[in-house]
Amino acid sequence: MSIKYLVAIPVYNESNHVVDVLRRTRQFAEHILAIDDGSTDDTPQLLEKFQLLHEFPGIATIRHDTNLGYGQSLIDAFQYSIDEGHDWIITMDCDDQHEPAAIPDFVKAMEKDGADIISGSRYLDSFDGNDAPPEDRRSINLRITNMLNERLGLAITDAFCGFKAHRVSALKRLNLTEPGYAMPMQFWPQVAHEDLVVRELPIRLVYNDPNRHFGGDLDDPTVRHEHYVSVFDKEMRRLSELQANDRGAVETTCTAQSDRTEKTDRSQQGCCPC
Repeated sequence: MSIKYLVAIPVYNESNHVVDVLRRTRQFAEHILAIDDGSTDDTPQLLEKFQLLHEFPGIATIRHDTNLGYGQSLIDAFQYSIDEGHDWIITMDCDDQHEPAAIPDFVKAMEKDGADIISGSRYLDSFDGNDAPPEDRRSINLRITNMLNERLGLAITDAFCGFKAHRVSALKRLNLTEPGYAMPMQFWPQVAHEDLVVRELPIRLVYNDPNRHFGGDLDDPTVRHEHYVSVFDKEMRRLSELQANDRGAVETTCTAQSDRTEKTDRSQQGCCPC
């Protein structure tokens, strides 16, 4: 049975890349979703133009009136894939750093039917022609990845790669609300909490524009790292409280069942159940 999969591409002010990325992606995917996160350049007009010209049949769009964040774009894409009944959703960026030609590799991994999350890794293998990442990004990625592996029992090599395949039935078990770049700090704890099976797939390391920025205070590497850790700690506390509540509910249920059993036994013995 063939797998019905969606390729979702968050887009924000990508008028220089969006047309080419969509054209190349169309070679490998029947169903594509572009999430325009409040672009202020020509991106909305380009998407509308090519839809009207039917150059991209099968390409759907979601438009945010204002910039809501990278994480929110992914959250909306996940919900779209659930609503449309896809089996898998592949996410990739629109800045020409993720190669659409790698999509068939993800599809092959999906067809093996063992993983819930197939996460691209720029550091699992070394490819000829790999670019060198900006030093602060590689440093933060390494520190956060090590923290996730230590705290969650994962064995990943790239915490922040946006090139991923997600089993849609597994996404239904997650409750993602973090709208910004720190969304992986909520994603990975929930993946571990739900015991989802994670596999990594090596992809090329491409940095066409090392000067791209996060915006605002997050351009400061120290602030960015602290923000990631803060979101992670908050999510870990939430999951811990959730587990405690679940244990309390189970214990309450078990106590009630025990009481009912005891009363039944006493009644059968002719004793007053009071």
